[in-house]
Amino acid sequence: MKTKHAALITGMFLLGLGVTLSAVAQEDEQYAALAFVVLRDYNGKPVKNASVIMHPVRKNGKQKNSGLQLKTNTEGKTSFDGVPYGPLRVQVLAQGFQTFGEDYVVNKPEMEITIKLKRPQGQYSVYEDHPEQKQEDKKDEAKPDDQKPEQKPEQKPQ
Repeated sequence: MKTKHAALITGMFLLGLGVTLSAVAQEDEQYAALAFVVLRDYNGKPVKNASVIMHPVRKNGKQKNSGLQLKTNTEGKTSFDGVPYGPLRVQVLAQGFQTFGEDYVVNKPEMEITIKLKRPQGQYSVYEDHPEQKQEDKKDEAKPDDQKPEQKPEQKPQ
């Protein structure tokens, strides 16, 4: 009878110790309050209803399976309290804009991240004329031979 009583007391003690250590471990982990502002790149106006997706990132650079999605209000703002310190991958999706993605390091109790979304750009094709490339070619033609970039001689097929 005494051994059962002693085992029960020991079990209760170990359970209490485990709960206490778990609470202490959680207190060591720091959390931040993040605020996001999503703006149009070309005029600085807010983007409403944009999806801001946060993914914690492992030490090897891969994102964890967990994540959280927020939506911006009419002022282009959203926020979340309780983001653990460490690397965080942020993606922003909004209709009519390029997808944004960047990694940040959460290391302060409060952080504000401003994201500027760009308009979609056309697909680049080597088969189309590109005015900026023609201007660079003209600059190279205007330089004396000693200032032109070194070119490799053409090889003839054998």
